[in-house]
Amino acid sequence: MSHLLSIITFLPLVGAVAILLLGRLGNQSTIAGNARWIALIFTIADFLLTVVLWAKFDGSTSSFQFVEYLNWRVASGISYHMGVDGISMLFVVLTGLLMPFCILASWKSIESRVAEYMVAFLALEALMMGVFTALDLFLFYLFFEGGLIPMFLIIGIWGGKRRVYASYKFFLYTLLGSVLMLLAILAMYLQTGTTDIETIINTAHFSPQMQIWLWLAFFASFAVKMPMWPVHTWLPDAHVEAPTAGSVILAGILLKMGGYGFLRFSLPMFASASEYFGPMVFVLSVVAIIYTSLVALAQEDMKKLIAYSSVAHMGFVTMGIFTITHQGIEGGIFQMLSHGIVSGALFLCVGVVYDRMHTREIAAYGGLVNRMPMYAACFMVFTLANVGLPGTGGFVGEFLTMLGAFIHNTWIAIFAATGVILSAAYALYLYRRIVFGELVKPALQTIQDLSMREVALLAPLVVITILMGVYPKPIFDVTSASVANLVQQHKTAVAYDHAPPKVATQTAPGGAR
Repeated sequence: MSHLLSIITFLPLVGAVAILLLGRLGNQSTIAGNARWIALIFTIADFLLTVVLWAKFDGSTSSFQFVEYLNWRVASGISYHMGVDGISMLFVVLTGLLMPFCILASWKSIESRVAEYMVAFLALEALMMGVFTALDLFLFYLFFEGGLIPMFLIIGIWGGKRRVYASYKFFLYTLLGSVLMLLAILAMYLQTGTTDIETIINTAHFSPQMQIWLWLAFFASFAVKMPMWPVHTWLPDAHVEAPTAGSVILAGILLKMGGYGFLRFSLPMFASASEYFGPMVFVLSVVAIIYTSLVALAQEDMKKLIAYSSVAHMGFVTMGIFTITHQGIEGGIFQMLSHGIVSGALFLCVGVVYDRMHTREIAAYGGLVNRMPMYAACFMVFTLANVGLPGTGGFVGEFLTMLGAFIHNTWIAIFAATGVILSAAYALYLYRRIVFGELVKPALQTIQDLSMREVALLAPLVVITILMGVYPKPIFDVTSASVANLVQQHKTAVAYDHAPPKVATQTAPGGAR
């Protein structure tokens, strides 16, 4: 299994090609059915391979593992280099885990151009896998930017009424930031003669002045991707207009690329700049946590409420990462993994009732517990996890990020803690209006509870959400060594930048100084 990472990355493309080859066989119904089953089989197979990767991963070392290297001979220093460490490993697993749920969620709701839809999702999976496995800057950039295209098509073709506007807004926002990152990559290549990420982290050194500009260029891309306040405005539109599975993968994986970028590039490569801009990041994070939570309280659309909730939760992630403490960084990683599960599950819950009622307006529901007790129970678990209730995955990440913030600066933790209170307000407000109360609306009198397909969608996510809350050790076993190494690398780099310059001493004739 020496090429396991390449197999995991490109296996979905094999499924996409299979769908395209079978696209001319049979009538439209047969083609659509074949596309669904091929996509499901290939995404499940890819997930099982990520589980094998996890099982073989050695969490006691911070080194990159399953490394693959091939000199492209395109230009000196640019190569096909792939590998994973404790920071990227679990994002590969999360990507593999969520994709089969996206295919199942689209089983009945997507009825037009089904084959093309499945091809877009499989291509998107391959590109997302590449982001987390690439160890070359240009290779990373190709995967990072390539993911825009299938997501743009998913929103623009299979989205809601304002899908074209939302898809272009998503594309232009994220592309603009990424162009600056490309310029920074070119500058790094010209200075170091290589784009190898491992080599740059371990041996290259950029002056504090150059770090400022490089950090800002990467920040422009990752901040939009997270998204951080105030460049978050594309996200609610994209979520509202995207099909259910598009919202799941957008919240579950694509937002995490920004946080992963901070961990992989900003902290180890531009250590002094990360220290310098830390206070700015804390301010933006706290504003995001409080402001977007208040905006979420005012929403009447379920998807918009959850979308603003995502911005608030990503505020905890950036706050934890830039404390540059072991607790804060591990909390940020755990929060991203937990949010990927919980937010994806919440969007699936919205999709369940939307498929029945064809509206996302909160006012259109009420009293669903009387007709949909299984749905109410699943929705409750995810709502409480979104609040950060102890015993769920949402608690562990939020607690650790606030602990890291408390170690770094008490006031940051105090302001961030208000976000926990506000998250309880908007999440429980949403749940009460949809699930509790009298079943008085005539349209809801005959609504059906979860089907077997929907139980298969939500039940595993309920189990994972609770397991992450009560037994987070398997995750920390993977991340701990790499996080400790990242913190140490950062401290060493900052100390080097701040060390006084060595003054050469001249020796006079005769040995006198």
